[in-house]
Amino acid sequence: MVKFSKELEAQLIPEWKDAFLDYWQLKKHIKKIKLARKSKHSDSDFGRSIFDPIRRLAGNISASATAHKWSENNQMRSKIGEDEEEIDETEHTQLFSEEYEVRLFFEILDDELKKVNEFYSEKESEFLERGELLNKQLEILLNLKRVLSHRRHWKTPPPKTAAGDSAPDSPSWQQSSDFSECGSPTTEETTDDVIAALEKNGVKFDYSSKPKKGRKPKITMRLDIPATTPARTISAVTSMLREDSSNHPKKGGGECINRSKIQSADKMIRGAFVELYRGLGLLKTYSSLNMVAFTKILKKFDKVSNQHASVDYLKRVKRSDFISSDKVVRLMDEVESLFTEHYTNNDRKKAMKFLRPLHHKDSHVVTFFVGLFTGSFVTLFCVYAILAHISGMFSPATQTAYMEMVYPIFSMFALLSLHLFMYGCNLLMWKNSRINYNFIFEFQPSNALKYRDAFLICTSLMTAVVAALVLHLVLLSTGFFPHEVDFIPGVLLLCALLLLICPLNVFYRPTRYCFLRVIRNIICSPFYKVLLVDFFMADQLTSQIPLLRHMEAASCYLVAGGFKTHRYETCKSGKMYRELAYVISFAPYYWRAMQCARRWFDESNPDHLANLGKYVSAMVAAGVRLTYARQPSKLWLFAVLVTSVVATVYQMYWDFVKDWGLLNRKSKNPWLRDHLVLKNTTIYYVSIALNFVLRILWVEAVIKFNAGALEMHMLDFFLASMEVIRRGHWNYYRLENEHLHNAGKFRAVKTVPLPFKEMDSD
Repeated sequence: MVKFSKELEAQLIPEWKDAFLDYWQLKKHIKKIKLARKSKHSDSDFGRSIFDPIRRLAGNISASATAHKWSENNQMRSKIGEDEEEIDETEHTQLFSEEYEVRLFFEILDDELKKVNEFYSEKESEFLERGELLNKQLEILLNLKRVLSHRRHWKTPPPKTAAGDSAPDSPSWQQSSDFSECGSPTTEETTDDVIAALEKNGVKFDYSSKPKKGRKPKITMRLDIPATTPARTISAVTSMLREDSSNHPKKGGGECINRSKIQSADKMIRGAFVELYRGLGLLKTYSSLNMVAFTKILKKFDKVSNQHASVDYLKRVKRSDFISSDKVVRLMDEVESLFTEHYTNNDRKKAMKFLRPLHHKDSHVVTFFVGLFTGSFVTLFCVYAILAHISGMFSPATQTAYMEMVYPIFSMFALLSLHLFMYGCNLLMWKNSRINYNFIFEFQPSNALKYRDAFLICTSLMTAVVAALVLHLVLLSTGFFPHEVDFIPGVLLLCALLLLICPLNVFYRPTRYCFLRVIRNIICSPFYKVLLVDFFMADQLTSQIPLLRHMEAASCYLVAGGFKTHRYETCKSGKMYRELAYVISFAPYYWRAMQCARRWFDESNPDHLANLGKYVSAMVAAGVRLTYARQPSKLWLFAVLVTSVVATVYQMYWDFVKDWGLLNRKSKNPWLRDHLVLKNTTIYYVSIALNFVLRILWVEAVIKFNAGALEMHMLDFFLASMEVIRRGHWNYYRLENEHLHNAGKFRAVKTVPLPFKEMDSD
């Protein structure tokens, strides 16, 4: 049977863990009561003790002083996840009496009950306010849809005064006879009332365009919908141009109303309702778990102290707001009703799929195929290595021609697979550490990638790659000419690209399309608001510059027709090749720097400018090393050393202090953070040392090993792999720090921006 403490730790909301009943500390105090009772019985058997005066003195300490002492001690240790400290039996039995420990236990329990009540009331008020706000937003949206659906029935609008009201001498807008027959406002709720309500809540109508004779008036509506994605940015610019052109319409011009904005507003409000319902569900879970925790801890107290205090105290707990209040349940019912009525045409089953999405259980089929593809990959790779050695493909006479084609393709897919493997390891570690990565990345839990899925993609991809290499090698060994079989790696690359953009719902389409959207957002970095998933993926690209270089080389070799003539210098010489190498080396750092610039523009936080400087220094160091590789001289060597050292120190400082939140001298965990997810602090010190070592591998660019072409290819691949491993290692601590940041602010639910800014409390 699983202990309740383990069950509570597994079910509590990670971001709200500090607001839960401190079950672990109360268990420790019950153990102190047990030891005090044991000491009392021991004293009755062996007579009076010389420590009796000390016990009596400790028992007379005031409750306020003991509570203050408890709070000071409690601040010196983390509440959840720490190893239970061994209690010195002799010390406690000598210093504290049972009565004192019982009184202190109930003082702490009162404080915990107050903490739980205050947090529940705060969150309840927050969700109730959000629900009221969403009701108003939905009302505005429905009125707006009503206006849109009957716009064609309106006659010429009256002129507007400076205050925005209709001129007193002008007749109000009139309705056609069929206006009320379509479910529109009745005579009591005229069109003027609807327009006035909409304008009051931030929806603006443009009456400036005068209709030509014999034509209907053109009305332009402006909605303040945030441009949070490139698509919305382009839509906003297009809308502005369309509204500007409405003042000078062309002959035969059509509608001026931008209905896409109405659809965007509808989608945003729907997403806000879903998040509100999720937050209400979390608060309901918070209430039930705390009630069970109070019941369990009081039963333990009764068992140890041989008292029956749990009945009376539980009555007090049940009268508390977090148990007695039914506002959350009623609001959940209202959200269900509204969502079912307005978004699913009264289909409750369909509405519940949005509000309570089912989480797919891990399938053993995925695990089976991971093992199958892993074994296939290992077997095929061994076969490939043996065949290559027997056929002499790696001999000095043939290795240059063969490696120029094989190495870029194999390295590209191998580095990608390694990154996927590290991401799968990250997903597994985040899951075991209860880091809510889906919430942090704003992924949908129903279709988000799980660690088994990441391993399946990794192993299946590498199996396909090695199988293609074996086929290519076998055909070469049997007498086929290179230009007849070199299309195989090209077909492999083409198939991978087609699968990535395949519109069919196969092979993790939501994940593939999410990846494409994020890549699009990275390329358009300066033009939209940057999300965490965007700059997180851009950081991954800075560690995959060798992959981008190999992709460029393979594409050039295949597309330019190099496989027909086998003139490898075609893609490795000329001014264009040199410039393209600089562009590929700079692009990831440039995109990341532009994201920092945009975040500084949006948030006015100078830390983002400092972060921009880190990527600029990395860009300069990469360019200098590339130049030194082509023009080795003492001057460029000195430039490499200076720029690389500056960039490395800059990067390591940012890794440890900003991204990981470590190296805090005043922390209770020396040189770490006050709050840590992992219990073993040694892991953090090892990680700091490992990150330092992997950050200085650029020294290889200075040493210049004397080795053959094959050995240099292997060395380059090894260094690129180490950078991917360092990035995967960095990923865990970066998200751990973000998770603790969310937990510090008790953020467990996403706040969806609303379309009508005047109504949005944020």
